[in-house]
Amino acid sequence: MLNIYCEVVDMWLVLLGVLLLIMKLMAFGPAADLSWGWVLAPFGGAAAWWAWADSTGYYQRKTMEKLDAKRVERRTKNLDALGMDHKGRRR
Repeated sequence: MLNIYCEVVDMWLVLLGVLLLIMKLMAFGPAADLSWGWVLAPFGGAAAWWAWADSTGYYQRKTMEKLDAKRVERRTKNLDALGMDHKGRRR
C-alpha cells in the first residue's frame, strides 16, 4: 500500500497545482483569493519529491524490486511447466 501511495504522490501534487492554477487564472472559487505562492506551492512540492526520489534512488530501487519479482515468478512458472521443484530438481 505504501508503495502505491509513494508512486502517485508526485502526480497528485502536479494535478493539484494545475487545478489551482486554472482556478486562479479563471478567478473561480476560493483559489481566486489565494496568493500566487500558495497556488504554485504544489509544483514546488512535486519538484522536491522528484529531487528526493532521484537523489536516493527510490524509483530505481522500486523498479528493480518489480523486475526481480517478475523474474522469480517467471522462473517458478517455467520450473512448474518442466515438472521441477523450486530448486530445479525433478519431482
